[in-house]
Amino acid sequence: MRILALSTWFPYPLDQGSKIRAYHLLKGLAQRHELALVSFEDKPIQPAWMEAMRQFCDRIEIVRRQPFDFSRQGIVRGWFSWRPSAVVAGYSPEMSNCAQQVAREWRPDLVLAITFVTAPYAMEMKGLPRVIDVDNLLSDMLYEAYQAEQHPLRRVRRYLAYWKMRQYEKQLFRAFDLGLIVSRRDEQRAQEHLGAPKSHVGLVPNGVDLEYYRPGCAAVIDHKLIYNGALTYYPNFNAVKYFLSEIFPQVLAQSPQARLYITGNTGNAPVDELPHRKQVTFTGYLDDIRPAVASSRACVVPLQQGAGTRLKILEALALGTPVVSTSKGAEGLEFEAGRHLVVADHPADFARWTVRLLNEPELRAEFAEQGRRLVEEKYDWRQIGAQFCQLVEETRERTRKRGANVL
Repeated sequence: MRILALSTWFPYPLDQGSKIRAYHLLKGLAQRHELALVSFEDKPIQPAWMEAMRQFCDRIEIVRRQPFDFSRQGIVRGWFSWRPSAVVAGYSPEMSNCAQQVAREWRPDLVLAITFVTAPYAMEMKGLPRVIDVDNLLSDMLYEAYQAEQHPLRRVRRYLAYWKMRQYEKQLFRAFDLGLIVSRRDEQRAQEHLGAPKSHVGLVPNGVDLEYYRPGCAAVIDHKLIYNGALTYYPNFNAVKYFLSEIFPQVLAQSPQARLYITGNTGNAPVDELPHRKQVTFTGYLDDIRPAVASSRACVVPLQQGAGTRLKILEALALGTPVVSTSKGAEGLEFEAGRHLVVADHPADFARWTVRLLNEPELRAEFAEQGRRLVEEKYDWRQIGAQFCQLVEETRERTRKRGANVL
């Protein structure tokens, strides 16, 4: 089968969760099918990145512009449209023309849209089975933001953003023959809250490359904690602020030598507002995050906001680094709390478990072993890619039979 994939980001290098997911899903398809990739250029593409994708893509075309138009005209169009502003302001005639040209020349059997941003271009292709990787249900995250907002005017704006995204997600699950989500929770919400037909919803969880992320790649450092997430993403900044304000003082009271390392870009994030900065190290962007995570006594994930499932948790578990998370941080993952990882929503409980993992090597070793076993059983990208490939093949067959019955 020939598959045309439309991507919001060029899926390499693997330095961001959505790119990691796109890369491994495409790699899974390429095991049995031919691939053509049409991608936005989110940043200048290096020759080595292109070569990495050519290992399994038969054709690659790049639309050399940013995927979002944040000009005044683009934003105003978004305000007065029933569709989300990101969809309206992000529409690219160049992407539309390129995708249509590749479709005419390459004659695919199916089109795959990677995130809602590329959905409009897939919907322009008539007569082809369509699959979309919805990934996160953004309407859920927007609803949480609306609930948390106190300012009356901003509250109205947040509700409109939520309502538009929810209506758009409803449309996507009807317009596409298959919509992919990452957890059983999202699978249920797509059917119950978005009215998605059961046959149009496919569960394809996030995963981890178990060959790349292996325990033992760095010696464990005493007193070291890590949060692996760029603070330029607000839910990450909010999580770190919560940890340093509510949890870390209790950790330091019991383990004064504890230190927190935060990986990823800080950009314009207001890091000066964060407390206890003497005990915090900002590593900046790391080409290889594995040694930083593997050398930590524990990975803390005190998220209060967000959607989908967290690759940072899966990567830490694969490296043998125990995780202490809030319920929101661990949301959507299938695990046994207290065995595979710790879930603590009260600051005192979060701090107590963090201190135990800092100070009790045997406890840490037990969580490390069970966490690695979990990802081996449920979150191996190789298995997930094969499952995804089968879902796509079943969708193609189902639409073929439906077309035959119509004729």
